[in-house]
Amino acid sequence: MSTPQPPMPQTAAPNWQAAPGPSQPTYSSPIPVVRTHLGHALASEWTKIRSVRSTMWTLGVFVLLVVGIGLAAAALVAANSAEGSLAGENPLSFGFFGLLLGSICIITLGVLTTASEYGTGMIRTTMTACPTRGRVLAAKAIVFFVVAFAVTLASAVLVALADVAMLEGAREPSGQEWLKGTLGISLFIALLGLLSLVVGSIIRHSAGAITIMIGVVLAPLVIAMFMFSESLQDLQQALIEYSIPNQFSVFYTQSLTESGPSGWDPLWIMLGVTAAAFAGAYALLEKRDV
Repeated sequence: MSTPQPPMPQTAAPNWQAAPGPSQPTYSSPIPVVRTHLGHALASEWTKIRSVRSTMWTLGVFVLLVVGIGLAAAALVAANSAEGSLAGENPLSFGFFGLLLGSICIITLGVLTTASEYGTGMIRTTMTACPTRGRVLAAKAIVFFVVAFAVTLASAVLVALADVAMLEGAREPSGQEWLKGTLGISLFIALLGLLSLVVGSIIRHSAGAITIMIGVVLAPLVIAMFMFSESLQDLQQALIEYSIPNQFSVFYTQSLTESGPSGWDPLWIMLGVTAAAFAGAYALLEKRDV
């Protein structure tokens, strides 16, 4: 039989201490960390809009149409008008044709500013860099509106000055007519392009959004032309009065109808419609996935 062994005494664990030495250096990024704001989003969108080829092409065609058609129309009238036949005619009104056709270019650029990013998938990178989606939409809207307004105003002023010089027999436009024929029409076209940008954000498809906006511009007037029934006279009148071409002509005091928008009314109507569409696009942008 084995004899029981007495329990071994337990010794305390040694108290190990690290030898004193230099502390490990921490990494410090040379890039300053700052709180992002709208200015950063504006800089990003400005870089995008000026670096893609579609901007130069669409704006180049826009200037060509506005200046080329505006000067050609004035030159044609000046060459074929009898002496005194232009008395009482507003020479600024000959810029109407080029601006109406050129607005299609602004509509296209507005749609591409947003919808093209969904087509290429670039919108994921944009939203990752700036998770605040409302800020992205606001930055796109501001940058586009400034670019569209500046180019339209420069083109409209150039055509207006040239037409006044070429049509010597026409009357001198008043200050109000100058303001509406240059600044007013430029604001209207820039807002029309901004509405296209918002529609592009809602539809997320370039071809679809462009088709919708061209329909908005041309369809009401075309439909009204084929309403021959007397029961549709009121609807026909409303379609003509509020069509985009007629609202263009209001800025040159040459409305297609005796009633409807006048003065600066088309600008306020377009501003209201664009603001409502922008609110809808913002709400959808916050709810939908990219």
